[in-house]
Amino acid sequence: MQSKYKHIIWDWNGTLFNDAELCWQIINEIIIENNLPEVSFEKYLEVFTFPVKDYYAALGLPVENGEFERLGKIFIERYEERKFDAELHDGAIDFVKKINRCGIGQSVLSAYSLDKLIPILKHFDLLPFMEEVTGLDNIYAHGKIEIGKKLTEKLGLQRGEAVMIGDTLHDAEVATEIGADIILIANGHQSEERLRKSGLHVVKSYSELEEIICR
Repeated sequence: MQSKYKHIIWDWNGTLFNDAELCWQIINEIIIENNLPEVSFEKYLEVFTFPVKDYYAALGLPVENGEFERLGKIFIERYEERKFDAELHDGAIDFVKKINRCGIGQSVLSAYSLDKLIPILKHFDLLPFMEEVTGLDNIYAHGKIEIGKKLTEKLGLQRGEAVMIGDTLHDAEVATEIGADIILIANGHQSEERLRKSGLHVVKSYSELEEIICR
């Protein structure tokens, strides 16, 4: 297998880990507890964004006077209790293993808290395939660009040598800032239509991703 890339930088939530429906279920619980009408999964995919505070506000949830922090903590507590209800996306582990066999480096760059990211990568037997694992030090998904720059600097990657694979438009913003190409996979937290409107490279599955990375 040949690839023009020296390194793949993976997003975690929604990209390797199929947790969008779980997140939708939990946020709907919080919405209902705040006397707001629940949202469909399709609506969730249309409003989910970064920073997360903006996404909460778009759903009508209170975000001022400490409310975002309070609700964010509730969300994370419920997510941690139920995260193993979710699985990796179909084809994810096989693709990661294939990339590893071909000598292409791989790392994870996630808005998930690092202290929780390492154990779940171990659980799914992904950690041995990753050169670096980079996550945040907070539960509010803030600061991914900054840690991404540190990651590419640590790996010694020049512009265009890495491709970031993610599931949101924010991943594309991160990729631009850290000098990586971007491929968005439409199986996570934002809809295919929304991703394609950006004009960026979008795929629907890991088999389609393989055709691009491995040609």
